[in-house]
Amino acid sequence: MLDAVTLDQLRTFIAAAEEGSFSAAGRKLRRAQSVVSQTLLNLEAQLGVTLFDRSERYPKLTEAGVALLVEAHSVANQMDGFKARARSMKEGLEPELSVAIDVMYPMEGLTRAAGHCREFFPNTPLRIYVEALGGVIKPVLDGACRIGIVGSLPAIPDELASEPLIDLPMVTVVAPSHPLAAHKGAISSKYFEKQVQLVLTDRTSLSEGRTFGVVSPLTWRLADLGAKHAFLCAGLGWGHMPEHMVEKELDTGALVKIKIQGLPREVFLPMHVVYRKDALPGPAGRAFVSQLRFR
Repeated sequence: MLDAVTLDQLRTFIAAAEEGSFSAAGRKLRRAQSVVSQTLLNLEAQLGVTLFDRSERYPKLTEAGVALLVEAHSVANQMDGFKARARSMKEGLEPELSVAIDVMYPMEGLTRAAGHCREFFPNTPLRIYVEALGGVIKPVLDGACRIGIVGSLPAIPDELASEPLIDLPMVTVVAPSHPLAAHKGAISSKYFEKQVQLVLTDRTSLSEGRTFGVVSPLTWRLADLGAKHAFLCAGLGWGHMPEHMVEKELDTGALVKIKIQGLPREVFLPMHVVYRKDALPGPAGRAFVSQLRFR
């Protein structure tokens, strides 16, 4: 009986577990609830175990269901990778290389990668989107971009595969005229709470309800990193920035580093390459990414 278990049954099992009900799984899979219910009953009969407790209004995973859900994810992901690899081999060189890249990533590395592709893949058009937070992830999820380079949104959706790229040094800075600049050594968080923190905000809903690196209850949210940079230099608040983007201002004294008590002396932003599990990067994409690994 176990040999008759299908990938479709496993995907239905995963959908029901993640959506919390058979009707919601049906909507996600575009199937009738009755079809989802029967598919899961057949799967349970073939496995010889009960996956869901149906005694309450909404089905709940049994202990066996929780354990097998992990295995179902593993099987589904392996099959996605298998099909994506085969598709990549069949397609060969991409007709176009489309990349969404985090605004935090150093422009020097981006231009180097673009130059490398121009040299080795001269007939492959290149399309670049520079975004922040969910703006990097969304075009990859939607299929508008084959590759994303993300750092400012640490939570990666399950539909995407992720590979580590580089760790980007970050600094906390203010203008020399700002009240926080007068403090020596590490500054207690109680002082930060009284000052406006300049925060990069998301144009999408992918990070809704979550904050990253926010310390102060007083925040100004800016959708553009260049605007945040300008506001910092104008003394309108304090904030975290990629070190490479404020090196000039730090050298000239237009900005100064400050330290938050309790945080490590050195802070890094891990950046990752992301792509859909069913659409792996092709030869040009892999070459492009390889150049981004060097700073």
